[in-house]
This record gives sequence, structure tokens and C-alpha cells, in this order.
Amino acid sequence: MADADIRSDRSEYLLGGLRELAWDRCGVCVLVKKNSMQHTSVQWSPAAVRGCAEFAAAVSAGRPTARVATCASLRDSIDRAALEGRLEVGRS
Repeated sequence: MADADIRSDRSEYLLGGLRELAWDRCGVCVLVKKNSMQHTSVQWSPAAVRGCAEFAAAVSAGRPTARVATCASLRDSIDRAALEGRLEVGRS
């Protein structure tokens, strides 16, 4: 397999189907893919982590962001986008 093919396969595996989504509370963007209503993949950028109010609260409290399980307002925004048809569900 050629290097270009490997890079293309890797990119598709990591980023395939991901779409930008800004959530209501903070307005920052993450990359999201809804494989089903129960399964969601989220890619956080450093800017999104810095802009998230729930992550900022954890940092203020002295907790590392790696220990924040999720952002509830992001979860609500993803679910709403899926229900409203702004985020496709089940696309691979």
C-alpha cells in the first residue's frame, strides 16, 4: 500500500463522517458523528476545551480536563441537532 493510500485511509478512519457542531451554551465547535442515537463520536479541539464552561469550571476547581466525563450542554446540543435533522444519524 502506498504512503498516500495509508494517509487517506487513516484520515477517513479518524475524520470520516465528522461534522462541525457549535453548541448552544458556549458557542464553540467540536467535530461530531452520530453512528446511532446511542453512539456519538466527538473530537475536541484545544480551542473547544478552552471555550467550554464545564471544562473551565473543572480547571478552576483544580481538576484536570481529562477527568471531565462529558459536557452536559454539548450532549443536549448534539441530541437536539440529531432530532432536528441538522446532524445525520447512522452515516458511516
